Amino acid sequence: MEDEGQEKSLRISSVSFHISSLWYVLLLCLCVLPGARTRCERKPVIFNFGDSNSDTGGFSAALGVTFKLPFGRAFLREQNGRISDGRLMIDFFCESLNASYLSPYLDSLGSDFTNGANFAVAGATTLRKFNSFSLDVQVLQFLRFRAGSLLLTSKGYTNQVSEEEFRNALYIIDIGQNDLFASFIDLLYEQVIQSIPTFIAVIKSAVWDIYKSGGKNFWIHNTGPLGCLPQKLATISARNATSDYDPYGCLFPLNNAAKQFNRQLKALCQKLRSEMIDATIVYVDVYSVKYHLIANSARYGFENPLMACCGHGGPPYNYDPTTRCGNSSVTACDPGLHYVSWDGIHHTEAANSIFAASILSSKFSTPHTNLNFFCAINV
Repeated sequence: MEDEGQEKSLRISSVSFHISSLWYVLLLCLCVLPGARTRCERKPVIFNFGDSNSDTGGFSAALGVTFKLPFGRAFLREQNGRISDGRLMIDFFCESLNASYLSPYLDSLGSDFTNGANFAVAGATTLRKFNSFSLDVQVLQFLRFRAGSLLLTSKGYTNQVSEEEFRNALYIIDIGQNDLFASFIDLLYEQVIQSIPTFIAVIKSAVWDIYKSGGKNFWIHNTGPLGCLPQKLATISARNATSDYDPYGCLFPLNNAAKQFNRQLKALCQKLRSEMIDATIVYVDVYSVKYHLIANSARYGFENPLMACCGHGGPPYNYDPTTRCGNSSVTACDPGLHYVSWDGIHHTEAANSIFAASILSSKFSTPHTNLNFFCAINV
């Protein structure tokens, strides 16, 4: 039933979001122009948990890695901690609320945590066996951050997040993609599907831990079409060249696993709504948003939706695991071209702006809740 709903949603969005290159520019302006931002009734405070889809420098700070240009070329235009060419969806969300960008929790230099913190780290998974900065670790870091903030506040320190702000804050979770891919390395498709409840259980535990600490507003992303990433297409051999690819060139098995993960995540969100008193839990269908852009890339003025902008090897995917973006021999595509994929794994700022605008419309959220709901005054 959910597949039918997703297909219907895509058909509707194909009409609703059918835009030319000119409309793409207008949509991008809508995301970034101050006049188009939401006027919140109270200071928006956001805490984000996840992987590279929302990592604003946590991986770089944790491992002492500096990403040189062309990483960040569309945003900071200097050496930075972002593993993309520019802004991520989380950045556009902050802009829409007229809030500052989230500082990585692990970054000790120049961080400002007055409007929240970003605990996301590239490569993160739900399970600790796959990554040191798994979701449970990120939640433990948050609980430590919360306790420390309240302690400092009690001692008279200013510019800390207050208990009320923790209670009214928005908690965003975007994780699961790396768990699925890591599982496909060693397991058969059926075994990967059997592993999904374990991933979902960790997300459930994370939400409960935050809720028990006082958090009540959750914005939970499902996982995107894993089988459409150039990295996966270039490194995973299809068993059947005819049946393993969909009409847009994406791998069916990986996308079907993502859909199964999403079904279980949506069911979890529905269950938690019935169990958590006074909590708002929004399930965001990121899969449909991303797949729609890939399936309709030409309408948006994008080129080569399954090909990395910054990579090596040329068509069809321009991805070589031995010569990746950042290597001195790799040249990024012309900045004037609109690519969906930045380096075969992460998306470009141009694509993220489209994703963010679609999500901010609330058409892909269950329930249909606008982001500014979370910075309105609760009476």
